Amino acid sequence: MNDKIDNRQQSGLVRALGPIDATMIVIGSMIGSGIFITSAESSRLSGAPGWLLLAWAVAGLLTITGALCCSELATMMPRAGGVYVFLREAYGTSIGFLYGWTLFLVIQTGTIAAVAIAFAKFLGVFVSAVSPDNYLVAPISLGHYAISLSLEQLVAIALIALLTWTNTRGLEVGKIIQNTFTFAKTAALAAVVVIGLSLGWHVTSAARSAAWWNSWANGWSPQIAQPGFTFVGGLALALLFGRSMVGPLFAQTAWTNVTFVGSEVRDPGKNLVRALVVGCGIVVVLYLLANVAYLAVLPLPEIQHAPQNRVAVAMMNAVFGHPGAMCMAAAIMISTFGCNNGLILSGARVYYAMARDRLFFQRVATTNRFRVPAAALVAQAMWTAFLTLPRTVTINAATHEVNFGNVYNQLLEYIVSADLLFYVLMIAALMVLRRKRPDAERPYRTWGYPLVPIISILLAGLLVVDLAFLAPATSGIGMLIVLTGVPVYFFWRKVAAT
Repeated sequence: MNDKIDNRQQSGLVRALGPIDATMIVIGSMIGSGIFITSAESSRLSGAPGWLLLAWAVAGLLTITGALCCSELATMMPRAGGVYVFLREAYGTSIGFLYGWTLFLVIQTGTIAAVAIAFAKFLGVFVSAVSPDNYLVAPISLGHYAISLSLEQLVAIALIALLTWTNTRGLEVGKIIQNTFTFAKTAALAAVVVIGLSLGWHVTSAARSAAWWNSWANGWSPQIAQPGFTFVGGLALALLFGRSMVGPLFAQTAWTNVTFVGSEVRDPGKNLVRALVVGCGIVVVLYLLANVAYLAVLPLPEIQHAPQNRVAVAMMNAVFGHPGAMCMAAAIMISTFGCNNGLILSGARVYYAMARDRLFFQRVATTNRFRVPAAALVAQAMWTAFLTLPRTVTINAATHEVNFGNVYNQLLEYIVSADLLFYVLMIAALMVLRRKRPDAERPYRTWGYPLVPIISILLAGLLVVDLAFLAPATSGIGMLIVLTGVPVYFFWRKVAAT
């Protein structure tokens, strides 16, 4: 039965991705807008440089331990769909479907939407008309949310459409775009690190202007970090530290994307391990050093209150003035463009695999004349475009003025809470399959087993509980999105049986 499924899932796809291509998918899908933006919110929540760096370090630990565990699963089952297949084989088709469904509704598409909006935001640095307030369709209020179409949102949709179209033209086209933009943005991020660490200490005494671990000494309080928060002292800091990891986790969450294209990687027993471990290692180190660079250049308050959270732009502005800020904005546009290409390319393979199992629209199970799942790409693009349209609605208590924000932070929390749940299930799947299929071929066996997966599961489990407690609305919505897949699963099972 499994062999038949394997053959079915690989039909129509070609193994055209080499070791560099696979590694570029890992790095390119991870480096998007997060590293350049999310440190502002993380530093506001934790209140001290040391806690900011620790948040990125712990997120990195989760990424590396996860990559070590995922490598065994990926080389054991190098198939289209990746994590979807791992969960299906470990727990059954229902859990696999819930993952794929949630990926389609919020994890993959929500990430693509958030990164596309970030691309449009930085385009606004160069073209002032690209603004969240320059409306083509004025906001239509829906309670605490609204739907609108601004020029910024239109640019995000146009980016999604463009990259979807290029990826329907064949894997070779998507691969060239991915490799080119990933090399460019990795070099740009490395330049940020070098500039910050070499010149930053001469720009300001930022590193000595804040208490590195005493958040209260920096004017922080739990109630300022999260209005209405009732906890105080060390417990409050520990809880908010967990929430401060949302941004760092979002910035690193897409490393599993290379497993989605498992059917298209040559010599997967070697190349998937190299791509996951080397790619994740490079990004984790660059991310940690980038935050050290921010702290070398900018005082903590300037990181916390960087205009529109653009920490990297603020850093380059402090070093080189306006030309530096403009260069950084351009680099982030390159980064987000390349990131979305990798996310769009790989995500479609999951829905393709689901459809091959008759758990999604059958049209999505097909490939076009370029031997790529074009229908899956289009379906992903349509839903992602919709996710760019919602806005948050807030009312100023003093002036009663209505303000419309975007759902960037909410998307992060929807994505991270749901993604962490499946992350735990994926790591646990390694242990389940060691018992369930002990004789299966494993070209790579997880280093440090079982300690590494246990550490990974414990860290991720603590964060799931912390986010559920601190952000019950957004985390709860993320979990409800997962549960919406239950009736849909039974619907597809009924359709498949007819």
